[in-house]
Amino acid sequence: MSIHIVAHILIKALMAMPAPDFSLCLFLIPEHVQMEEQFKALIVLSHYLETARFRQFWDDAANNRHILEAVPGFEQAIQSYAIHVLSLTYQKVPRHILAEAINIEGLALDKFLEYHAANSGWVIEKGGQSQVIVLPRNEFNHPQLKKNTADTVPFEHLTRIFPVLS
Repeated sequence: MSIHIVAHILIKALMAMPAPDFSLCLFLIPEHVQMEEQFKALIVLSHYLETARFRQFWDDAANNRHILEAVPGFEQAIQSYAIHVLSLTYQKVPRHILAEAINIEGLALDKFLEYHAANSGWVIEKGGQSQVIVLPRNEFNHPQLKKNTADTVPFEHLTRIFPVLS
């Protein structure tokens, strides 16, 4: 087994988040191999992504850049995953939260926001000192009350109870 190739596969599996590819691949790797430093680092990175701790993820990813640079598109894939998580969670997200989640700041963030405002339906609102990004509605960030017909009591049953109550 080539450790180098296995590490590449695990990185590609991380890029496929939110799919469970990383966990599934990890089950195929013997435990003694998982104890190597590069695999420990990837496991920690996976945990940060699964728990939406993006700041810790990007800090740790910077420390392990030598492992992650081997696979092109890694940063963009993780940014897409972070946006996916934010869109499931928020209707409106403060600019600094978004910047932290995707690890982009300054002029690059402005261009990123302009692109998504034009192509993804994002709306950028100025809220006092900071900007707020309004994300498109979906079934998760805009829940609607669903009427459960199984819990309703027919009116006829209520009319039978009223004479008893008086």
